[in-house]
Amino acid sequence: MGNNFKEQIKVEEPIAAKPVKENKVVRSVANVVSGSFLSKETTLKNLPYIFFLSFLAVCYIAKGYYDDDQVRKLNRLTNEKKELKTQYIVVKDSLVIKSKQTEVAKALAEKATEIKESVVPPKKIVVEIVKTNPKID
Repeated sequence: MGNNFKEQIKVEEPIAAKPVKENKVVRSVANVVSGSFLSKETTLKNLPYIFFLSFLAVCYIAKGYYDDDQVRKLNRLTNEKKELKTQYIVVKDSLVIKSKQTEVAKALAEKATEIKESVVPPKKIVVEIVKTNPKID
């Protein structure tokens, strides 16, 4: 009989190196970068769908640029409208001032024309309408 208390030396078996599983995302990115995903049958089968999605992405980007351009154009037209409105108010005010009777008389006096301001007030013309009764037969 042997000694039960004697420590038995355990021989450890070498642990097999576990294959390191790469992250699925890392593998997918590696396939895209290397171009190997293009040769797979599922990719070739879905190629029209991929082209459609690419077309939609390009359209979406183009629409963004178009919208930005329209916003810039709208802002420019709004500013131009404000400027024209201000100009209209200034010109209208100037016209009101220049069309006063005293201003017109001053302008005519400066040009030395023979047109002079009337000192006789205008007369009112009154037209009387005579109503006649139509004859009833």
